[in-house]
Amino acid sequence: MKYKKRTSTALKIVIYVVCICLAILSILPFWIMIVNATRSTTQIQQHAISMIPSGYMMRNLSILLGKSFNPMVGFMNSLIISAFSTGCAVYFSTMTAYGLVVYDWRLRRPFFSFIMAVMMIPAQVTMIGFYQMVYRIHMTNQLSMLILPAIASPAMVFFMRQYMLPSLSLEIVQAARIDGAGEFYIFNKIAMPIMKPAIATQAIFSFVSSWNNLFTPLVLLTNKDKYTMPIMVSLLRGDIYKTEYGSVYLGLALTVLPLIIVYLLLSKYIIAGVALGGVKG
Repeated sequence: MKYKKRTSTALKIVIYVVCICLAILSILPFWIMIVNATRSTTQIQQHAISMIPSGYMMRNLSILLGKSFNPMVGFMNSLIISAFSTGCAVYFSTMTAYGLVVYDWRLRRPFFSFIMAVMMIPAQVTMIGFYQMVYRIHMTNQLSMLILPAIASPAMVFFMRQYMLPSLSLEIVQAARIDGAGEFYIFNKIAMPIMKPAIATQAIFSFVSSWNNLFTPLVLLTNKDKYTMPIMVSLLRGDIYKTEYGSVYLGLALTVLPLIIVYLLLSKYIIAGVALGGVKG
């Protein structure tokens, strides 16, 4: 018994040590980025990695704001695009998955197969046709053209459907219909709350993907007032900023900060979903 107890204690220590090391490795790049945002260009050139912040953050910020970089404009544009595209993608993808799971109609399997086929087509392949369509309807430099396409998200539909199959009981839907509830009421008040962990997970992925998206905004947006944060950060590598590494790191930190906040706000739902799956198993 003592031998088993010692083995169990040693195993726990090894697990904790490994977890702590992985946590440090995950946090380290973000900490280095934040620290370099407070350092001068000379300090970064002498030592690229440092764990101790310096006092040049306000100087880097003044350099950042003194040029063509306007973080507030880029932040608001990225926030509008990411928030609305995430909301549209999550809601309509969940609704599509609901239709594939709850309703029994003749073309349900072919429709799902078509969605899976669309998922295998890279977005870059369709970009030329999409840009020509947007140009012909005079909708370039419109943030809505970066929001509306998010409604069609095959990967999210697939994830929601797979999560909904074991989670949503059709008996509950039938009981709600017998009680006189409408279809939209059942979806919004019964299906959506059950799907909270999946919605939170996909919301994080969708928000991060939309926030970090550089290719599509770079093609559609030419007006500086419509630039997103990734576009502005990509411009920091130009001739004006080629020696201002502290300002570049500060711009990167401003870009990553909203992603960390969104993850911290939604992480509890992901943990709850994992715990719920463990209890069911």
